[in-house]
Amino acid sequence: MLPHLEQCGTVDEKAVQMETVTQQRTDPAVRDDRVLPVTRWVARLIVPFLAAAFLVLYGLPTRTTELFAWTIRPEMTPIVMGAGYGAGVYFFYRVSTADAWHTVAPVFLGITTFTWFMAVATVLHWENFNHGHHTFVLWVVLYALTPVVVPAVWALNRRTDPGASGAETVSLPRFVRLLGGGLGVVLAITAVVLFVSPGAMIDAWPWTVSPLTARILAGWFALFGVVDAVTVLDPRWSGARILVQSQLLGFTLVLVGVARVPDNFDPSNPLTWAVVGGMALYLCAIAALYAWMETR
Repeated sequence: MLPHLEQCGTVDEKAVQMETVTQQRTDPAVRDDRVLPVTRWVARLIVPFLAAAFLVLYGLPTRTTELFAWTIRPEMTPIVMGAGYGAGVYFFYRVSTADAWHTVAPVFLGITTFTWFMAVATVLHWENFNHGHHTFVLWVVLYALTPVVVPAVWALNRRTDPGASGAETVSLPRFVRLLGGGLGVVLAITAVVLFVSPGAMIDAWPWTVSPLTARILAGWFALFGVVDAVTVLDPRWSGARILVQSQLLGFTLVLVGVARVPDNFDPSNPLTWAVVGGMALYLCAIAALYAWMETR
């Protein structure tokens, strides 16, 4: 009789343990740093849209009239957009396969800001779009949903983040966080100013931009600025690694694009050298940072 009772107790304990594990997997309030299933599915759904945009904008920048939601001239603007979407493909793929939420969390705030910029720019320049093209419908659907879905996913999944702890063995140096955060704040503020007053960008930019493309580029600057700004909040290198990898890919694609269309640039414009040189310098800096942090 006693062995039977002991066996029943063991079974009951296992059942309780299994129930607890199941509850933890479904309860977003449990701070176990997991990526929720809804986050993975949203990432998987977004990837095909970004991949298609990358192939058209980066691969065929001269054919936006027939293949994209609106005509973009000259080629450097779709190349920059395509590079950003290419980096986005990599990022959301990593979201769909990540083991820990905090490794991808910071980028969500930047993407949220970017989607808001895109949605507002679409409304402000509605007449510039090719309303009869299917890519216009995809564009509208994407930027009607993601400004709500992306921050909602972030708000839900962030409840699983336990925060930085003593268990983290590698941290970003304080000066790197402050420098990156300061740069991010400056870029984010600049992006807002350029979005509100695109004329300043039209007059000075190294290649020709319209009011619509100026605002679209400002959205990309805002994404970049916000993700850099939030790095000051989390010292964990593991929380910045995927962000840095995405930036390495994105900036490399942009600089390759510069070499593809050098005739788009005005060499007499000092901002040409400032923008291209600044991107090259930033790429070298984050590549060095990545190599250094990985050796640690």
